[in-house]
Amino acid sequence: MLNVGDTAPDFTVKTHQGTTVSLKDFKGKNVILYFYPKADTPGCTAQGCGFRDRMADYEKKKTVVLGVSFDTVAENAAFAKKFGFPFSLLCDTTKAIGLAYGAVKTAEDKYPARIGYVIDGQGKIKSAHPKVDAASFPQTIINEI
Repeated sequence: MLNVGDTAPDFTVKTHQGTTVSLKDFKGKNVILYFYPKADTPGCTAQGCGFRDRMADYEKKKTVVLGVSFDTVAENAAFAKKFGFPFSLLCDTTKAIGLAYGAVKTAEDKYPARIGYVIDGQGKIKSAHPKVDAASFPQTIINEI
């Protein structure tokens, strides 16, 4: 895991919408970067819906939510559509983001750990969460922004 105060590693990756984004695209905004093991599984659904249901609160605080998994664009697109997620799901199929942020130990790991970060507008780690509760994390993190 990265530590508070570390510079967040930049990345460039496809979203579930098929567009390419980089962390630097969100300069000046807070970013919640959360890792989830697998699209359309119970815990990941609860977590994603928790973020969805609180989007107005994040937007008031100029905060972008980005979910990260190793799922494909098609898998994440179906997941986002099914539950109406108004934020991007990042498709880290190479596991590069997972490795850079400590969500996996090796590229052979099948799924990322359920961890999360808040990255400030200057690209620094504001908070790091090495283990999160899928259901409560979306609410808990609002208080840190």
